[in-house]
Amino acid sequence: MTQVVDLYRARLAKGDIRPDPAQEAIVPELQRIADALAAPVKKGGYFRKAKPEAPKGLYLWGGVGRGKSMLMDLFVDAMGEGVRRIHFHAFMQEVHRGMHEARKRGVDDALAPVAKEIADGLRCLAFDEMQITDITDAMVVGRLFEMLFGAGVTVVTTSNRVPDDLYKDGLNRQLFLPFITFIKERFVVWEIESPHDYRQDRLAGQQVYFSPNNADARALIDGIWTDFGGADATALTLHIGTRELEIPRFVNGVARASFYDLCGRPLGPADYLALAEATRVLILDDIPQLGMENFNAAKRFVTLVDALYEARVKVIASAAAEPEMLYMEGTGSFEFERTASRLREMQGAEWGKET
Repeated sequence: MTQVVDLYRARLAKGDIRPDPAQEAIVPELQRIADALAAPVKKGGYFRKAKPEAPKGLYLWGGVGRGKSMLMDLFVDAMGEGVRRIHFHAFMQEVHRGMHEARKRGVDDALAPVAKEIADGLRCLAFDEMQITDITDAMVVGRLFEMLFGAGVTVVTTSNRVPDDLYKDGLNRQLFLPFITFIKERFVVWEIESPHDYRQDRLAGQQVYFSPNNADARALIDGIWTDFGGADATALTLHIGTRELEIPRFVNGVARASFYDLCGRPLGPADYLALAEATRVLILDDIPQLGMENFNAAKRFVTLVDALYEARVKVIASAAAEPEMLYMEGTGSFEFERTASRLREMQGAEWGKET
């Protein structure tokens, strides 16, 4: 097992990351978990291995772009084996699929076999971007984590929210509160208080709205996407009531979709609010010229921009025209002026930074 601190110093020496006391302070905590997981498992009775005890996990929370995912990567790289890194949304989708299959087999407690399968051969789960917005997740996650810790699996997770704000204002939230208590008891809760927003720094001075939508624009956006880790992207499924919305590509809080993916289908405010909640950066490809021929898509685009604006999501877009020229005539063109103004404001260097 490689030492977490050694990997951190190596990245500093290469210039991949900048010195940051808030980040460096977390490294010993990650090393604590790595050392505990690497320790030999004590033998039980009759020389059998006892069930390993899960060390206290780590709940690392703080503002967007503070380096939480980078620190998680260091920990996973240092561990090498016995750890699985996955985005929290993707993990919960996997859990719900497993429970569905278990119910089809007539299993009384559909969660038990799912938790056992996850825990087999695993010592640690590394979650990125823990947030609970769906009641189906809220009602499952507490028992699931108890089963995982009971099986010797610890959890390291990042989040933009302090534990007390998880599933805030959610339906039947009182049933979720024991899980918050569980986090406080079984995790070290650590706020990363770096003054830097590295995700914003990465875009500092860069163009984020590309028009006309030509080969040069696509190449530049592809470069930004690659810089965000796009090669490791997977689809993200959001649950909105009884429906699902799939975002084609998602990595480390950055989503990428086309205009058609989000506005060419019959989506509504709830869909866009869920998307804005789940992402901090959205790369939106191929915004067309808007008018009466695609009036419904244009209306959806207005709703999408409103949701992203209110949530202060950073938007990187390729479009057929500048915001003020996207919707020039026809019903709704006057109302679109506000959307154009918001798109222009969202291009600002300070947009998306926390206040």
